[in-house]
Amino acid sequence: MSSLMKGTAILTVGLFLSKVLGLVYVFPFYSIVGKDNVGLYQYAYIPYNIMLSVAISGLPLGVSKFVSKYNSINDYEAGRKLFKSGILVMIITGIISFIILNLLATPIASVVIKDEEQIYTVDQIASAIRWVSYALLAVPIMSLIRGFFQGYSHYMPTSVSQLIEQIVRIVVLLGGSFVVVILLHGKPETAVKFAVFAAFVGAIGGLVVLYFYWKKLSPEFNLLRENSVSSGELSYKAIYKEIIKYSIPFVFVGMASSLFQLVDMLTFNSAMVSIGLANVTDDYLTMLNFTTQKIVIIPVMLATGFSMALIPTITKHYTLGAFDTLRGELDKTYQILLFITIPASIGITLLAPGIYHVLYEQSEMGAEVLAHYAPLAILFALFSVTAAILQGIDYQKWIIFSLLTGILVKLMLNTPLIKLMEVDGALLATAIGYGVTIAINIGVIHKVLHYNSKLVIRRIILICILTLLMSVSVLIINKLLYSFAVPTNKLLEALYLLVSVGVGAIVYGYLAFRLKLAQKLLGGRITKIANKLGFK
Repeated sequence: MSSLMKGTAILTVGLFLSKVLGLVYVFPFYSIVGKDNVGLYQYAYIPYNIMLSVAISGLPLGVSKFVSKYNSINDYEAGRKLFKSGILVMIITGIISFIILNLLATPIASVVIKDEEQIYTVDQIASAIRWVSYALLAVPIMSLIRGFFQGYSHYMPTSVSQLIEQIVRIVVLLGGSFVVVILLHGKPETAVKFAVFAAFVGAIGGLVVLYFYWKKLSPEFNLLRENSVSSGELSYKAIYKEIIKYSIPFVFVGMASSLFQLVDMLTFNSAMVSIGLANVTDDYLTMLNFTTQKIVIIPVMLATGFSMALIPTITKHYTLGAFDTLRGELDKTYQILLFITIPASIGITLLAPGIYHVLYEQSEMGAEVLAHYAPLAILFALFSVTAAILQGIDYQKWIIFSLLTGILVKLMLNTPLIKLMEVDGALLATAIGYGVTIAINIGVIHKVLHYNSKLVIRRIILICILTLLMSVSVLIINKLLYSFAVPTNKLLEALYLLVSVGVGAIVYGYLAFRLKLAQKLLGGRITKIANKLGFK
């Protein structure tokens, strides 16, 4: 395996495990603090994520590209010059973003809370935002160090530190919440503050890991630095101009989900209050932006994980001018993406009541929001991949334009659609916003690469037919199970889910293997498995 592919694999595995942990903790945390308090957590995290993206400014990738570029011409001093000044810059931006988020905490909370009937007060939300802001003091520094390591093709420090950061955060978050609520019988609100502060403790854990890797790899860095060949005097202005050029598109891609959620956070409550629903608006927003979103993102992670592995290949073929091969890779990327997300998202829609019951609680509204939200997973995955393709072919500027256009559309439609359709209005506005963004991305890809694949359209129709057959089988088995006994506890519901998901997966998998679709899309290893199972 080439060092690039190995490095990509290490980063992907670390990121995937980190993301999985970032989903799993939600369910026990929900049961500890309860439905009425978990909303405080999401109110704090959305502005934090946006401020964090601004503070980091796509730095790991920018630094990685810069260091790698100058290392390749043996100018190791240029990377060290960036690293030294970058640490100072990250300390300053971390402190500034920490102060800004603290100052904005009350104004943000005041925009969110529109009525005395709402569950939370302005002070409660502002306090939660202030507690999470401490992480801004540590995370930017950590990101710069990760980027520096990646520039030297050392991917393990990033992967391991991401994992440890997440593990420490979750242990502190769940442990602290358990101690406060269960052992000390304290207020769940206090547990939520402790939970958001865990982001700072997790970042310290990640920094400790990076420190150990720095000690281990310093002799190598110093040896290379001694043999550094100057490529000319680089001013700090030139260095940071290059970094910003690399980084800005990645900032927008990283912020996409948070920006759409921020629109909901700032407009949802006021729209709901205006139609007389102040007493339920906090619960509905928590379902929309937190509990259901955590479930919907699972198929997106799986699909983009498979598809992103093809992006370095796309960059390579574009650079070499091998456009026919490149178009073939795009065909494969889109098909893998949809092969996974279409059945997964429709499956979540069909089984939404059981999924919401097992992971959270029995809730008709929660199940309805999840069922209507799940198909948006297809759009989220398409955005990630089309944005990555634009980055691969060096058309990053269009990502910024398409995303800002999509968010503007969401902002214009959100309030009138919420007044008309409540939560479904917010979901429809998100779908239209993402749809506009994806349409622009695909339009640019089509124009630049003259890409217009009839094969993909045929395969989408085939995947939809297979998904329809899978859906029928899931509905039948679910109906049969419910005719025996209606599940009143989570254990029986989980068993029903397991059987229904199993039947759906077997039907979809059997048809995909029989028609040789899985073998064509997922490569040699899947073909070998198919042959062993008798699908020749």
